[in-house]
Amino acid sequence: MRSYPTGGVRSRRERLDVEMSVVLQYILLLRFHTAHLSTLGHTMSADSNGSSNIVRNRKARHDYEIIDTVEAGLVLQGTEVKSLRGRRCNLKDSHARVRDGEMWLFGVHISPYEQGNRNNHDPERPRKLLLHRREIARLKSGIDERGLTLVPLSMYFKRGKAKVELALAKGKAEYDKRAVIVERENQRNIARALKEY
Repeated sequence: MRSYPTGGVRSRRERLDVEMSVVLQYILLLRFHTAHLSTLGHTMSADSNGSSNIVRNRKARHDYEIIDTVEAGLVLQGTEVKSLRGRRCNLKDSHARVRDGEMWLFGVHISPYEQGNRNNHDPERPRKLLLHRREIARLKSGIDERGLTLVPLSMYFKRGKAKVELALAKGKAEYDKRAVIVERENQRNIARALKEY
């Protein structure tokens, strides 16, 4: 057993209590700092890889069966980037398709920048996506041959660059959606029963 500076030998239970108190102090410290940062006006938090989430399309995972995902860059104007930093974006009813050998994103609403002037952007304009030619060909074959669709799942900044996560997806039928909901409720009930046990 390890001896501690207090001169005594601690039991396993005492060591666990000390470790638990350190973890709780750490959690309280994190909560304080996140609350403090939110009061300073920081709107986005960065992950360990330098990415910060702007918006997620939660409805897409409900309406579609996701087959494959790909990350693409976005070609944006200056005021669009400023609006995205303020999280003023909506992915509802948006999709991507190939036009003239290039991938384009349609239906994404990026609100006009409030401090913008007459050169402010059009909120609903089509936006070009940056993908390699091979990726575009692979996604186009999935769309043409298998009847799939490209839906954006999320938009985020990664190392200062705006990115969008696209999903090659197949639409779900209504009974598929209900089956997923029933399965999720069953998993919750099982977890609740195990927790009570």
